[in-house]
Amino acid sequence: MDLIWEGIRQSIHLIFSGNREIYQILWLTIRVSGTAVSISMMLGIPVGVMVGLNDFPFKKLVVALINTGMALPPVAAGLMVTLFIWRNGPLGFLQLMYTPAAIVIAQILIATPIISGITLAAVQQVDPRLKLQAFSLGAGRIRTYWILIKEARLPALAAVMAGFGGIISEVGAVIMVGGNIRGQTRVLTTATLQMVRMGDFSTAIALVIILLIITFGINIILTLVQQKEGMGWLRRY
Repeated sequence: MDLIWEGIRQSIHLIFSGNREIYQILWLTIRVSGTAVSISMMLGIPVGVMVGLNDFPFKKLVVALINTGMALPPVAAGLMVTLFIWRNGPLGFLQLMYTPAAIVIAQILIATPIISGITLAAVQQVDPRLKLQAFSLGAGRIRTYWILIKEARLPALAAVMAGFGGIISEVGAVIMVGGNIRGQTRVLTTATLQMVRMGDFSTAIALVIILLIITFGINIILTLVQQKEGMGWLRRY
């Protein structure tokens, strides 16, 4: 128990002491995961909408692939990215291995299926008559999709939260493609792993507490937006 209280005390000290390395790790964690979830959102939501609202050959296979991607082991994602960006891989000439960009790519691979799958499930719950009504009123395909996305925006925000939670806490894929290089690719999860390996459990607990604070802070913002949207929807009725 003393170890936990020491970790809490240490986390407060690390946050307010002006420790340059900790702030660097914090900033890199937010920047990398924020970039990854933003790109995943731009990719995942349209894919979920397109698959969910259209009938086409092998649709069930595509849905199965998306659902499989939602359960993709992070180390598998890390391995796939590594094979492509390794110096002898197809994209080795880009020299992305052990860079923040490699971490972003791995996190996109993890988060995109999560966002797509939840969005797909959400749009399938929208009343199909709304799509027919939009078409009958002269709305084009893109306009119709936008209307349906707005109807499913609350679950879409939940999809973004799930995707963000899945990547900011990831360590296996991140350390595989990023290498946990001090001052370059070390994020909160890999720094925590390093502290545990060194037996510095107080600092490890402190880093986890900081990670939880960041995750809670970002999720509470998204939740407030989600709840505000929900209340706005209720007021219309």
